[in-house]
Amino acid sequence: MTTQHQTLALLLFSAFVAATLAITAWASRNRRGSAEEFYAGGRLFSPMENGFAIAGDYMSAASFLGISGLIALFGYDGMLYSVGFLVAWLVVLLLVAELVRNCGRFTLADVIAARMAERPVRIAAGTSSVTVSVLYLVAQMVGAGSLVALLLGGSSEAARSWTVIGVGALMVIYVSLGGMRATTWIQIVKAVLLMAGAVALTVLVLVRFHGDFNQLLVTAAERSGHGKDFLSPGLKYGGDVTARLDFISLGLALVLGTAGLPHILSRFYTVPTARAARRSVVWSIGLIGSFYLMTIVLGFGAAAVVGSDAVRTSNAAGNTAVPLLALDLGGGVGSTGGTVLFAVVAAIAFATILAVVAGITLASSASVAHDLYASLRRRHAKPHSEVAVARIAAGGIGAVAIALGLLARDLNVAFLVGLAFAVAASANLPVLLYSLFWRNFTTRGAVWSVYGGLLPAVLLVLLSPVVSGSPEALFPGADFQLFPLQNPGLVSIPLGFLAGWLGTVLSPEPPDAAKHAETEVRSLTGAGAV
Repeated sequence: MTTQHQTLALLLFSAFVAATLAITAWASRNRRGSAEEFYAGGRLFSPMENGFAIAGDYMSAASFLGISGLIALFGYDGMLYSVGFLVAWLVVLLLVAELVRNCGRFTLADVIAARMAERPVRIAAGTSSVTVSVLYLVAQMVGAGSLVALLLGGSSEAARSWTVIGVGALMVIYVSLGGMRATTWIQIVKAVLLMAGAVALTVLVLVRFHGDFNQLLVTAAERSGHGKDFLSPGLKYGGDVTARLDFISLGLALVLGTAGLPHILSRFYTVPTARAARRSVVWSIGLIGSFYLMTIVLGFGAAAVVGSDAVRTSNAAGNTAVPLLALDLGGGVGSTGGTVLFAVVAAIAFATILAVVAGITLASSASVAHDLYASLRRRHAKPHSEVAVARIAAGGIGAVAIALGLLARDLNVAFLVGLAFAVAASANLPVLLYSLFWRNFTTRGAVWSVYGGLLPAVLLVLLSPVVSGSPEALFPGADFQLFPLQNPGLVSIPLGFLAGWLGTVLSPEPPDAAKHAETEVRSLTGAGAV
């Protein structure tokens, strides 16, 4: 990239960082210091504000960079990510949003612990939530590194590494100083910027092809190097049985994982009522649905305008397809329009990463403080000390995410998020659904359900082609691959449900009918909700 590109993009990066730091400073001055303020922003946000924040939280670097890149490289099969991410919100709307808002206070563990023995359940759910959050954070770090590598010409590994470290430092500042109030407003600003950028690029792509979407697809197929196969199922997940099973596994993880993501569930506590939580989801579905439709146009547009080979040359995982598309649509390398559009899109993508990592870090630090720390020191923990622990935890989680982000910098960000979704669907969703809907569910069943999904999911990822045994793996020189699928959801999700059932059946304790009745009334009516 030219010096002009770099300078303008870096100026826009700096402007957004300055704006977000100003929001954080404002939020830190206007908070009361309570746990409710830090974790839930005082529950003062309207459904529309929370809907924009949820959309900002969900439309991550995986959506903007990763999915468009996968579509540019694999056509139809890449588009399946867009469908899976969107359909997942029906599960959230119909089964989770209102009930979670009525039953909990700050975290997933609050919902489960309402009718179980608190300590073992909170430790299990807190461990699972932190694991999912760290996996999700790694994807955002990788996206940040890819973006800056493109900006600097793709040759500076040191710049990529320092970018990952810088993003990690910023997210710790946002969370530790501003809490949920600052994080929410950062996500709202980011959602508006991202939607505006996506709309502009989509319009430009369609104008390039005179509004003829069919011509766009035909050109994309011609420039992909795969011909008509580019527009048919099977380019990435076709062929042998393993690839097809991998597709089914990915689909399950994407559709079921959203309802178990800690940073999404925590957003339902920032509104005053369950009705407001449901209306928030309706707002977010409208925004997210529109956005994922546009990622399809952007992905095929990148293949048609830039070419799949050029995208792959820039970044093997396809993470830079959208910035390259913006550069071409603006007039190409060296043109003023190309420079401006590339810089704007790069800045929006960077804003996307910063906003999402702030939300995830807040959710995971809340799990550490509110669930793990408070469970281990339940008798002595005070609200102010719990918030202090959450701030310290944000720093520790940031350090872990930075280290893993540096290690996994060559993997596709959408693919990395798929792994996070698989763990969430395996460990968090079964215990959540059982707690809400099964009257005979017990504490042992809850603990077994979490670990019975979490441990197999993590173990299968470690033994999969993602980590070793293939040229694209984290450790290409090693080979301890035993599990053939890249996504563990097909095996680990059923194991999570099975472990919960088995633990309940074999439990020596009888189910607490009174607590179940109380939880059922509270979840459905909101009576007694915080």
